Amino acid sequence: MRTPPDSFLESAAHMDIQFEGDDLDRLGHWLELLVAGNERMNLTRILHPEDAWHRHVLDSLSLLPMIATAGARSLIDIGSGGGAPGIPLAVVCPELRVGLVETTGKKATFLEETVGVLGLENVTVFNDRAERLAAHGEPQREAWDIVTARAVGRLPVLLELTVPFARVDGHVLAIKGGQADEEIEEARAALHRLHVSVVETVRTTTGTIVVIEKPRPTPKCYPRGAGEPKRSPLRG
Repeated sequence: MRTPPDSFLESAAHMDIQFEGDDLDRLGHWLELLVAGNERMNLTRILHPEDAWHRHVLDSLSLLPMIATAGARSLIDIGSGGGAPGIPLAVVCPELRVGLVETTGKKATFLEETVGVLGLENVTVFNDRAERLAAHGEPQREAWDIVTARAVGRLPVLLELTVPFARVDGHVLAIKGGQADEEIEEARAALHRLHVSVVETVRTTTGTIVVIEKPRPTPKCYPRGAGEPKRSPLRG
């Protein structure tokens, strides 16, 4: 697990991803910690080493071009779970300030311990619900250049949990699967109510990145209370 497979290195080179110093060793160490942690809690179903390097690390690093284009200096990941994409991005971008939001206490503890073991001084773990952290008047609201989410839920739900964190002119990067276009159509009402728009979809070797732009502040009433976005997604 610690050593990246040739197929990963070839794919990363094809994507023009460059590694420095002990980047690869720390990424492999994270995967080892993820697999070990998975024995105590549900962190991932992807345990085969080659699959893990592609689905966890490469999938996360596929966001790098969009982060660079935006000139982002900060990124917050919602529903971090085992740490993808936030931890791999923090490893290869030490100048990037990264936040990891995780509601479940034991998963947040895993993230905090992992960040400590890997020496990631640019990462902060938030053990709280997104609805509370991004509520009107809270310090994390509209404070981040980039907001990411992976396997959090379908787009009508995910938007309400992510958009309030993004600063005006910031972006949400949603890592989705094969139903990305269908989810965008489902999310028309949510996009309108939250004053955001889908500006691009980017196909990668492992999925689709939906790029959402935020030109205006989020209405004060969003996000709604804890659990409400999932119980009653924004629709027309």
